[in-house]
Amino acid sequence: MPQCITNFGNGALAGKTMMKRETFAIAAIYVPVKRRATLKPETVAEIAESMLEVGQQTPILVRRDGERYVLVEGLHRLEAAKALGETTIYGYLVEARKH
Repeated sequence: MPQCITNFGNGALAGKTMMKRETFAIAAIYVPVKRRATLKPETVAEIAESMLEVGQQTPILVRRDGERYVLVEGLHRLEAAKALGETTIYGYLVEARKH
């Protein structure tokens, strides 16, 4: 049974039910241009170091867009996984409105 998380306020995830954690191919995740503009290399490095020590602690959020996924949340985690040479990442598939 899916676990319902309701503390999302009025944002894109308001009232949505989150399903079980899944593994996604990094190559299948599209990062919107606006989101890429917020990338901070120092944050990516810090998260990559943490991932090496304790693994990925917080899954990313993606939504389906045809055959690919679009990143909703977790840019720095995604980029850290890429920097470490990972081909997959943990995440949740959510139903979020398009921006």
